[in-house]
Amino acid sequence: MSSPTPIVVDDVEGAQWDDGADLVVVGLGAAGITAAIEARERAADVVLLDRFEGGGATSISGGVFYAGGGTHIQREAGVEDTVDNMYRYLSMEVQDAVSEETLRDFCETSAANVRWLTDRGVPFFPTLCPVKTSYPTSEYHLYFSGNEPFPPYSEQAKPAPRGHRADGGAFSGASIIRALRRTAIAEGVRIKLQARVTQLIVDGEGRVVGAEYQHIPSRFWRGLHMKLHRFETMIAKIAQGLAGWLRRRCDGIEAKHSAPKRIRCRKGLILCAGGFVFNREMVAEHIPEFLPGLPLGTAGDNGLGIRLGQSVGGKLDQMHRASAWRFLYPPHAFAQGVLVNDKGKRFANEFWYGAKIGEAMVEENHGVATLIIDEHLKKLAQEQAKLGQLQWFQWGAALMNLYMNCKKAQDVDALAKMLDVPRDNLHKTLDEYNSIALGNGDDRFNKDSDSMRPLRQGPYYAIDCSLGSKTNLCAVMTLGGLAVDEKTGQVLNESGEVVPGLYAAGRNAVGICSRQYVSGLSIADCIYSGLRAARHLTPQS
Repeated sequence: MSSPTPIVVDDVEGAQWDDGADLVVVGLGAAGITAAIEARERAADVVLLDRFEGGGATSISGGVFYAGGGTHIQREAGVEDTVDNMYRYLSMEVQDAVSEETLRDFCETSAANVRWLTDRGVPFFPTLCPVKTSYPTSEYHLYFSGNEPFPPYSEQAKPAPRGHRADGGAFSGASIIRALRRTAIAEGVRIKLQARVTQLIVDGEGRVVGAEYQHIPSRFWRGLHMKLHRFETMIAKIAQGLAGWLRRRCDGIEAKHSAPKRIRCRKGLILCAGGFVFNREMVAEHIPEFLPGLPLGTAGDNGLGIRLGQSVGGKLDQMHRASAWRFLYPPHAFAQGVLVNDKGKRFANEFWYGAKIGEAMVEENHGVATLIIDEHLKKLAQEQAKLGQLQWFQWGAALMNLYMNCKKAQDVDALAKMLDVPRDNLHKTLDEYNSIALGNGDDRFNKDSDSMRPLRQGPYYAIDCSLGSKTNLCAVMTLGGLAVDEKTGQVLNESGEVVPGLYAAGRNAVGICSRQYVSGLSIADCIYSGLRAARHLTPQS
């Protein structure tokens, strides 16, 4: 897909502008609102533009912020953690996405960034979840949100819970955005909603000096645009066809009923407009193997911010990286079973964090996976699948898998035929698993034998966990974006030089989680990168 064409203005001072500010921020998600607040608190005049109502993917997320090294929340919960410990763990997850220096800085500033959020009203509490789970119930706010308790991670770094879940129910990301929006308004950030940035404006030397955006002047069409977007966001995960139709209607309103405006940025512009998972052409171009997954984000994650950066010479990086979330539990009984690929071979520790399982499933096993359990585990899962013990969406997914995504086979041979996998492979897989579950040897995926259930006799049950399953949806988010200077957040061009006047943060930029993902790492990177860009743009004497 081609990038937008920049507008060149030779005489910046003499050009006609509809508005101006020290800093223009594109996108009111976690990164954008953070950058806007920090710059405003440093006395900059800030305008924040958002295509919809603001909030971005953070507002519909679980509201998890990955933080450690001894945050005040960890200390209040009695959790011991150090910066070195956090760094050792994350170095295994982050890998080469950023430099060692940047990862170290991320860990060293982590506790201060949690304090920055709580000082601005974000509700984090020190209630420690007593069990390992993919997402805690509403009474718990601190939990193991990654692979910390499992080897080889636990051998590299002492396990410590670092998932700081904001208070606010099952999808508490909205409470993060609400608190930061209130702060931004109180501080005097000028927020312009339903303002879709379409082009960047540069001077004769290629410096970004402003942006053109489309604004809907009619109250009627603004109202309809808002209602359609709200409904689309509400149903996007359960009615993808209708949601796509609604997105097209919003596009149509913008095309027919908006008018262009130009805003000047005197110090710089920060792109914080999200990923590109809802731009199916970009997904097909960069990560086609992830196309069958469920897009995770909002309609704003359409890649426009990335393409705006490209239009003025910004370099793309890590665009081949995405994260598919294949969580097997809760209920925990599911993870005691065996996950096999299209060859009938096991390929993961069933208790791994969902993104790690998803990575192995998509990148090494053609996106195909089936969970095998027996009668005992099925009954145990039914007992564990209670609404009071799970979040409502976990409960719903468990019931869906137990009653609508569960095929029965009387023995291994019948199971192999049903799954269309080699019979000998499946027999060998189950024999090896059963032997280790009984205490004979070590599991090559480091699964504790106490967490394994011998599956020695039928009937067996097969649960489709493939990327494209229609009944067991697998969410996908994009991780690549614009290459940036890791000290400043300035966008880099193909020669490694900065694009003057342009910054990027959050999922518009390559960052901490652009190689691999654990819960909370994206929001944490949004805050980190938003603060970084704002502080470089508005240095304090």
